[in-house]
Amino acid sequence: MEELLKRVEVNPKVMLGKPVIRGTRLPVELILEKLAYGATEEDILQDYPFLSREDIKAAILYAAKHVALEEVYPAI
Repeated sequence: MEELLKRVEVNPKVMLGKPVIRGTRLPVELILEKLAYGATEEDILQDYPFLSREDIKAAILYAAKHVALEEVYPAI
């Protein structure tokens, strides 16, 4: 799991600090949106041949880890 997360980097000098796949300017957000709109892993790999399946898994894992950290406040 930690190895996957190393594929994502946050650098204020790259894409204004948005999380991207390491060594690229491709935001994690873009990968997640494409998946949400129905793109398959194969579609993404075809559109971005410099990516690997592990990069896509890393984007999903990164998002899951950050959602897990969100604080939820019940309505009063």
